[in-house]
Amino acid sequence: MGPAQAPAPMNAPDPALARALRQNPPRSGLHRLWKRVSRAIGDRLPKGLYARSLIIIIAPVVLLQSVIAYTFMERHWQLVTKRLSAAVTADVAALIDIYESYPQDKDADTLSRIAGERLNLDLDILKGAKLPPPGPRPFFSILDEALSDEIQRQIRRPFWIDTVGRSNLIEIRVAIPDGVMRITARRSQAYASNSHIFLVWMIGSSLVLLGVAILFLRNQIKPILRLAAVAEGFGKGREIEFRPRGAREVRQAGHAFIEMKRRIERAMEQRTTMLNGVSHDLRTILTRFRLSLALIEQTDEIEDLTRDVDEMSRMLEGYLAFARGDSAEPATPTDMRSLLQDLRTDVERLGAHVSAVDLAGAPEVTVRPGAFRRCLFNLASNAARYGETVAISGRLEARAFLVSIDDDGPGIPPESREAVFKPFVRLDDARQDAGGSGLGLAIARDIARAHGGDITLQDSPLGGLRATVRVPA
Repeated sequence: MGPAQAPAPMNAPDPALARALRQNPPRSGLHRLWKRVSRAIGDRLPKGLYARSLIIIIAPVVLLQSVIAYTFMERHWQLVTKRLSAAVTADVAALIDIYESYPQDKDADTLSRIAGERLNLDLDILKGAKLPPPGPRPFFSILDEALSDEIQRQIRRPFWIDTVGRSNLIEIRVAIPDGVMRITARRSQAYASNSHIFLVWMIGSSLVLLGVAILFLRNQIKPILRLAAVAEGFGKGREIEFRPRGAREVRQAGHAFIEMKRRIERAMEQRTTMLNGVSHDLRTILTRFRLSLALIEQTDEIEDLTRDVDEMSRMLEGYLAFARGDSAEPATPTDMRSLLQDLRTDVERLGAHVSAVDLAGAPEVTVRPGAFRRCLFNLASNAARYGETVAISGRLEARAFLVSIDDDGPGIPPESREAVFKPFVRLDDARQDAGGSGLGLAIARDIARAHGGDITLQDSPLGGLRATVRVPA
């Protein structure tokens, strides 16, 4: 017998669990909080490229200017103001010491003269006076704060100061044994009054540089926006003249789009040419059938064959129209009022009663008129086939034009409304092309989507079905 194997430890980790933990490590609460905060910030940020580029330029400049301004205010402006205030306070303390040390100058005339000539201070002794009541402190005054701190530190007597009463002067009153000493000094002696010039220059130069950067950025973003507009227009079937401009990468994207557009148009042209050839050959054969049947004695069997040939002709036209599409037709401004009136006439020819044709909004919308007319006719003919009354309405919304076609027919169940748009699909209760090729609604939705829109089906106020076509205005 071989050597005995040691039993596996009771607390050995599961290899599958360890592998899962390595691939998906548990996230801490801080990581989840960061994800939630970043998602909230991202939702509030602008979505446009131009606005985001502006933020990329402006945010660092504003942050840098804020740091510089804070550093300047904290280290330079406050420091200079504090030193100037300390010097003025030292002069005031010296005048108080001289006044109290040499009482022979009772009226302080000599002291006032020395203060005015040597220290540029205006000194008055108000005997028997008291300090005024303290006033409200300014909301933001570096001078008031620095001067008060220095007087408390150097003089250590009750005082009263006014730094806002007169714009170019400051007044200091200090209590002395026989009254109050009032000193008036120029603001520039205790305050760095020209320091704001630095901030003005800094902000002004930043605004100028940001303006230049925004102009350059706008010129760089404009070709990208133009490319996006041309691509969207091409998707809607509109022909827009486009020449690549801007930076090298943007021009490369523009040339790539032009080449892709040419390939798509070439492929569509080849498909159309092929389908035209096929349709010509098939129509030739069907024409021969018709001629042969016309020359044969007309019997019931011949009439049935003639109807079959006509049905084959209609089905062939439907298949070719669905495969070929109407992309070759240019998009032009189309009078919707006239188009809806023509649609009303076509529906009435089918034997249905059109109760109303309503149009709200601008009458002109840029569409491919032939294709759009066919889209509406397919929906209206479907409504006329299953209903006795049809209502047509059009309205212009913010950026879209909507046409609604209502009928009083049996309708379509909600769970089957998407299925009827599939090619060759027919429902048991047949709302889609009964006796036709099964392509009417498929062609209609294909045309609507080629315009950049879509078709939706809903319950109609008339009791049947409402088909709404939505295309960009």
